[in-house]
Amino acid sequence: MSFNRQEVIVNRDCPAVTVPYGSPVTIEAGCEAVITQQLGGTYTVMVEGNLYRIEGKDGDALGFEPVEEVKHVHQGPATAESVEEAAWAMLSTCYDPEIPVDIVNLGLVYECKVVPASVQDRFRIEIKMTLTAAGCGMGTMIADEARNKLLNIEGVDEAAVDLVWDPPWSREMISEPARLQLGLL
Repeated sequence: MSFNRQEVIVNRDCPAVTVPYGSPVTIEAGCEAVITQQLGGTYTVMVEGNLYRIEGKDGDALGFEPVEEVKHVHQGPATAESVEEAAWAMLSTCYDPEIPVDIVNLGLVYECKVVPASVQDRFRIEIKMTLTAAGCGMGTMIADEARNKLLNIEGVDEAAVDLVWDPPWSREMISEPARLQLGLL
């Protein structure tokens, strides 16, 4: 869910990551924060003019209920097709902390391949994705978030997310609904 900016007082020391550099920091209790984005189970906040990303499990520091990781359970047995469908759905809950559009609609996910794992009826998901900018310090964090969400799909034992740079990302890769949302149409 995205919403208008909301001012809060951080009520406990809270782990965060700087945006766009990806460096871990602690936001101290008592700081004023402006929530600029609440999407995909994470928060982007501005404190003293700097942006930070806070994981949903630490939402209580902002006055919200902590957000637990979402598990995907299939209706019926897991198949390669149901796992791929779930993978795209889970990837669409991953957001760049600066852009209110998920990585799928931003056109960052180039490939999603589901292959059998070493155990029968289990699967491995292989993702190729890129970033809006090659030097983005959040790249590893976004890739790790995608991988962790994929591992929360029933029947998935392994997930590999490879950051690739060919073809280079461009604004033309953004889906039409996302372009409309961003005011690019």
